[in-house]
Amino acid sequence: MIPIQRSTWLQFIFWGSFWILIPFLLGAGWENPERYYGRSLLTFIGVAVVVFVNLEVLLPRFYLQDKKVLYAVAGTVLVILVTVIIYWDGSPWESLLRPTRDAAREIARNRPPRMDNPAFQGLRWMGRVMPYFTVFIGSALYRIASFADQKMKEAVQLQNEKLATELKFLKSQINPHFLFNSLNNIYTLTILKSDAAGENLLRLSEMLRYMIYDCNEETVPLKKEIAYIRNYTDLKMLKDSQGMNVAIELDESRPELKVAPMLFIPFIENAFKHSKIEDLEKGWIRVTLKTGEKNIDFKVTNSVPGGNQPKDEIGGIGLDNVKRQLELLYPGKHQLDIHGEGDQFEVHLKIQLP
Repeated sequence: MIPIQRSTWLQFIFWGSFWILIPFLLGAGWENPERYYGRSLLTFIGVAVVVFVNLEVLLPRFYLQDKKVLYAVAGTVLVILVTVIIYWDGSPWESLLRPTRDAAREIARNRPPRMDNPAFQGLRWMGRVMPYFTVFIGSALYRIASFADQKMKEAVQLQNEKLATELKFLKSQINPHFLFNSLNNIYTLTILKSDAAGENLLRLSEMLRYMIYDCNEETVPLKKEIAYIRNYTDLKMLKDSQGMNVAIELDESRPELKVAPMLFIPFIENAFKHSKIEDLEKGWIRVTLKTGEKNIDFKVTNSVPGGNQPKDEIGGIGLDNVKRQLELLYPGKHQLDIHGEGDQFEVHLKIQLP
C-alpha cells in the first residue's frame, strides 16, 4: 500500500469540500437535494483520484524529474479520463446524476432550443471538466510551492551548517598537534639530509592549499580528495621510521567524479586516533575506496587494541555532525554503516552521486 502524505490528505479535504460547497452556495442543492448529494459524492471521489494521482504519482515521477511536457500530457489525460468516467452514460452510478422524473419533465419542457446545439454541449463538458482541471492545477501549484520552500530552507540550513562546521573541520584536520608533528618530522629529515624532506614539505603545502582554497567549492574532483588522503597518511606515517601497518587502496580510475570536499578524511583521522597504530604487532588500518560510474564505496577498518571502542566522535567534530552533513549533501543517496566488534572498528560509506 502506497503511504499517502499528510499534505495530500489535507488537499483531498480542501478541494473536495470546495467543489461540494460551491454548487450548494449557488443554489444547485436547494431545489433537488437528492441529485445534489449524488453529484457531490461523485465529485468528491473524482477530486480524490485527481489529487492522489497528481501529487503521489505524476509530480514526483515527471515534473520533479524535469519531464514537464510528459507531466502536462499525463495530467490532461488524467483530468479528461476522470471526467469521462464520472459522466459515462450507462455507468452504475448514472442514476446519481439524473434528475427525478418530475424534474426531468420540467427541464425538458423549459429547455431552450440552443441546449441541443453542439456548441452548447461543448460548453457543458467544459463545465464538467472545470472542477477536476482546477483541482489538478491548484494542488500542483501548492505542492510545487511547498517543495520549493522546503528546498530553499534546506539550502539556507546547509549553507549555515557549512559555515558553522568549516572552522571545526580546519581545526580537526590540520590541528596544531598534527602540524607540529609533521614539521618536526620534516625537520628531522632535513637534519639527516634526506631527499624525502622536500617531498614531504611539498605534501604539507598541498594539503594546506587544498583546505584553504579548494574546499570553498561545493564539490571537487575525486582526484583531489584522493591526493589529500595520500598526503595525510604519508605524513602520519613519518612518525615511525620502522613503518606502520597501514594499507591504502584508492581507486583512481575515475578522477573527475565530483564529490563534496573533506568527506572521507574525518574517518581516516579517527582510525589513526583509535587504532594505536604505533603498536606494530597489534595496530593496523585498512582504507579502501572504490568507484562506479555514479557511485563511491569507501571503507575504513582499524584495530582497537583492548576492545575499547571509540566514543561517538570523529575527527573532533562529532559523529552527529558528520551524519548531518551527509544527510544534507546526499539526501537519500548515501548509506553510512558504523560498527565495532571486539578488537575491530569499521566505517562503511556508500554514496550515489547525482
